[in-house]
Parts: sequence; C-alpha cells; structure tokens
Amino acid sequence: MHTSSDPVWVISRHPDTGVVERRLRSYLSRDRTGIRREVLRHFVNTRSLSIAELVAKLKDTDFTVTFQAIASMVGTIASRMGILCATRTSGGVHNYELKEKYVGIVVGIVGVN
Repeated sequence: MHTSSDPVWVISRHPDTGVVERRLRSYLSRDRTGIRREVLRHFVNTRSLSIAELVAKLKDTDFTVTFQAIASMVGTIASRMGILCATRTSGGVHNYELKEKYVGIVVGIVGVN
C-alpha cells in the first residue's frame, strides 16, 4: 500500500513516443545518402531481419554497404532510440524487429515503399 511518505519510483523501459520521434528525426537529419531511411523502411515492411539479411537486401540498391556499417547502424537504432527489439535464434544469429508501438511513428517519418 502506498502512503505519502513512501517514495514512488517510476521505471520506464522505453522513452515516450515524443522523445523517440525527436531522436529519430534528429538521427535522420544527418542521413546524407538516404540509407538510414531505407533501413527503417525494411524494418517496417519485414517483421524480422538479421544483419546479414538486411545487407543482402541493401546490396540490390544503389547504396554502398558493408556488414559492419549496417550492424553499427542497426545497433544505434536499437540502443539510442529503443525502437528495435533484438532476439537470438537457435543458431546464435540476432534478429531485429521494429517494436509494434513505434511502427506508426516510423511510417509517419520515413514512409513505406
């Protein structure tokens, strides 16, 4: 039972949507080639992707990609914005998925192809 002398702790695992939207817009404002937007579009269009699958999809575009560059980009999106969920498959491969509660924000900012 809570009384006025008890401390109240509010623990939030993810920033609120306003913070996420602001961080995402700032991150994309530094996207000179458009690859960050393209990566996010792939997460909107595909439920779950590994880094290798994402690299393979991006190799078919005009972007110059390396595994390390894409892994770094996905890591930044997952950790700084908190909009991706990482799971490990039985084979030890990490798959990343756009969290359902952020799909609308991402679609509103980057659109969908």
